[in-house]
Amino acid sequence: MSVTLETAPTEYVEAGGIRFAYRRLGPKTGVPLVFMQHFTGTMDAWDPIVANSLAADRPVVIFNNAGVGTSGGTTPDNVVQMATDAENFINALGLVEVDLLGFSLGGFLAQIMAARSAVKVRKIILAGTAPKGGEEHLMEVVEDAFSKNAPDVRLPLFFPSSDASQAAARAFVARATVRKNDRDPDSGDDVSNPQAASIIGWCAEQDPDHASLKAIKQPALIVHGSDDTMFPSINAYEMFKNMSTATLIIYPDSGHGALFQYPETFVAHVKTFLDA
Repeated sequence: MSVTLETAPTEYVEAGGIRFAYRRLGPKTGVPLVFMQHFTGTMDAWDPIVANSLAADRPVVIFNNAGVGTSGGTTPDNVVQMATDAENFINALGLVEVDLLGFSLGGFLAQIMAARSAVKVRKIILAGTAPKGGEEHLMEVVEDAFSKNAPDVRLPLFFPSSDASQAAARAFVARATVRKNDRDPDSGDDVSNPQAASIIGWCAEQDPDHASLKAIKQPALIVHGSDDTMFPSINAYEMFKNMSTATLIIYPDSGHGALFQYPETFVAHVKTFLDA
């Protein structure tokens, strides 16, 4: 590809009074795959292998939601408003139909967006995420990861401590830091605090009959790490059991960042799912 995650220019679009920053990869035709990022993550926190490989044969759109990175506006403290902001962004780009890749917090948004009709969602991929009322240990896991004083907090935060996992972790961090020009700034408290409140609030809101999951009719691919301490894998199973057309894959010896630990495998699974 002539344009990659490492080289794609940052573009901007206005929607709902917010100036959204985004990057486009891949061909101009086909159903676009929209990436929605994790807690405090920006466009530059994605794995280039995942983004570039998926963009080899389909349009890929990566963006910063309201208040994040180089986007304007204020980061909301609830996932419903975050989903609305994402819908406004997609509609502002004039995208008629989309597939969604939601990682962690982004997976909450994907669930909301798939269950309602503000944008036409064809298929969704949910990676390392949880349903409404799901089990979360966000603050405990984040605090523990920072206490380890690792060169990059994602090493203990996203990956287990085994030698193989940590080798994959270091390779991921190296890939994700290749881009030097026009990088997004790291997120501060103005992003982390409301996003943490959003995650905690989503998981605290009980949904005993799983109505929110049963409202999702689109095909879904659920991918999870076997040792995800932030959102334990029981969340993935609950989503799988209560969504009508979901497929579940759990990767071995992997944590919250399973999709970055096994990027080639993840891409192969996603392509098979989207092309089916």
